[in-house]
Amino acid sequence: MSAIYPLALPKGRKLRCELCEAPAERVCRGCMVTYYCDVEHQQVDWVSVHETICQLLIPLRTSLPFFNSEEERKHGMEQLSLRQKHLIEVTRKLAQKFLFERKYEESLPAALHSLRFSINVYGLNSIELVPAYLLLAEANIGLSRIIQAEEFLSQAQWTLLKSPECSDATLSKLHRNFGFLNVAKGNDDESLYHFANDIYYASCAYGMENINTAGEYFHMANVFRRQNKMDVADSLYAKVIEIWREHLGNLIELQLESLKIPHDILEKEMEPDEGYLDETQETEAVQVLTAILDVRVRAAKQQPLKTAHVLHALAMLHYLMVDLPKAQEFATQASLLTEQLGNQGESETIQKLLRLIKSKQAVTEKPKLLSRGIANERLS
Repeated sequence: MSAIYPLALPKGRKLRCELCEAPAERVCRGCMVTYYCDVEHQQVDWVSVHETICQLLIPLRTSLPFFNSEEERKHGMEQLSLRQKHLIEVTRKLAQKFLFERKYEESLPAALHSLRFSINVYGLNSIELVPAYLLLAEANIGLSRIIQAEEFLSQAQWTLLKSPECSDATLSKLHRNFGFLNVAKGNDDESLYHFANDIYYASCAYGMENINTAGEYFHMANVFRRQNKMDVADSLYAKVIEIWREHLGNLIELQLESLKIPHDILEKEMEPDEGYLDETQETEAVQVLTAILDVRVRAAKQQPLKTAHVLHALAMLHYLMVDLPKAQEFATQASLLTEQLGNQGESETIQKLLRLIKSKQAVTEKPKLLSRGIANERLS
């Protein structure tokens, strides 16, 4: 599992494939420090993760410079460790993003890289390896490779048993993956047990009304739905939508408030990510909210107000993602439903969002119109 340093290889040591560790015959022409056994593995790795980290690997996989002092050597090793930790985070986020998109094959190489970098930095027995084991388990579950998934989950569980310092967030993810495993094996009772524990630990880590806990309610709801216990499933789906509507509404309010604050004060008072979703959160939100909308639309017994709530959440999400046509489409559908129901309060909330979307569209259209005007002047 250790990283390969091609330019510092002992004489006679063979180069190994980045994915399978078979003897390598090809080299990436971008970084010249990453090797593959064949074209297929090179292409798979490129699509998953290598395109993103290609240049970042060069300083890690070339021979270290000569240090004139112990202080310089210590500083150099610290920089190397920081680069590896950065790559752990990058590869982990990529793997998680692919999982939310259900691109399990693409997720595997990124998760493997995350595990390798974690071993390099923390050692073979560290609790820091558990997130990578869980990513690998989830990807294999998605690919119906149950035996491989069980092996990674067993490794994660064993590592946690040896580590007294285990966070609630990590325990939540462990139970979630055991829940997924039992869903794949058709063990509904076992999956519900693990999803219940998942919700408990997620609530301890983030709070019951947090978006990180919303996903756990969603997974449990899916099991109840498969059991045809629609009342229970429906209440859990409603909980997910309630959490996301509150969160997305707060993000929009934060963005609007930021427009009223002078820029120099804003930089001091707001956190860098405050008022925004990161790419992984966006991907999860799209997947979860779209799935619930599909359940609402296909339900034998229609519940227009609950459907309007999902549409409202999707409209806010796409507004924050600056996909304004989609945001307007969802908001318009939600508005029509609330007007038909005669729900004045809900209708006003959605109308306010529609006005906000249209005003942002007008702002984004101005530069386009201006650039067209300049182009026309040059042509005339």
